[in-house]
Amino acid sequence: MTVRVFVAGGSGVLGRRLVPRLVARGHRVTATTTSAAKLGLLRELGADGVVMDGLDALSVGAAVAEARPDVIVHQLTAISPAHAGKPDIRHPDRWFALTNRLRTEGTDHLLAAAEATGVPHVVAQSHASWNGVREGGWVKSEEDPMDLMPGTPAHGGMLALRHLEDAVLGAGGAALRYGAFYGPGAIDDQVELVRRRQYPLVGRATGHSSWIHLDDAASATVLAVEQKVRGVFNIVDDEPAPAAAWLPYLAECAGARRPLRVPVWLARLLAGEQAVVIMTQGRGFSNAKAKRELGWELRYPSWRQGFKEELA
Repeated sequence: MTVRVFVAGGSGVLGRRLVPRLVARGHRVTATTTSAAKLGLLRELGADGVVMDGLDALSVGAAVAEARPDVIVHQLTAISPAHAGKPDIRHPDRWFALTNRLRTEGTDHLLAAAEATGVPHVVAQSHASWNGVREGGWVKSEEDPMDLMPGTPAHGGMLALRHLEDAVLGAGGAALRYGAFYGPGAIDDQVELVRRRQYPLVGRATGHSSWIHLDDAASATVLAVEQKVRGVFNIVDDEPAPAAAWLPYLAECAGARRPLRVPVWLARLLAGEQAVVIMTQGRGFSNAKAKRELGWELRYPSWRQGFKEELA
């Protein structure tokens, strides 16, 4: 059955992997970008491209009304250097300022447009890498709360994710909590830091993270669209792992020397609280629900396979 899919953020790193998959499945895709220069790219991917400002309610409303979709896929972020500048993990409130607005105001605009035009289903991007609640075991399910990191510069971003999830679930949609992306164009900046030995291990580096290859994130999203699922799903690979395992392996795959190790106090001073949490206390996530309920099969079950292939 052909579905009319509106991909908000279709020219982003995940959108560029998602749109062709939807088209290959026979769906009609309208994909948005903030730049007219990227309309040609969207046409090459098989989509009808449209310029849209996710923070402008009129722009969003007009784009959705014109497309008349059966489902909206919300992939609006502004994390790339072109939008957010150089990555600044010490000040996530600044680095993610525009993305936080897209996850709050942008979400509200898309949901309002969906209601106004009778769109019955919304699938939205959330995040599940290291940000499970910091108590109990190292691996969390969809039933476990997220770590809101109160009192830190990361708190605003965590609240933005909670707003997105609450709003989308309240509208009967699905929130896909993707792990940390890797794949074409996703971690070039991190790999460069690793090669310069500017991405150190912190303390014992026991904090866990969950990863997901862009192609596996895209395949899960297609399933969520086609099955009209509702609720929260962790879209992560099979191997949540401590930084002490994945970071040295990433360095090895990148042909870099082993990462340096710095004490917690120094990392907190230089990189801030979020970096310390990720490296020392972060909680990863389980994908059992997504595999069970979506029938999802991963091409890259582990970052071990994925890092090696991507950096070969």
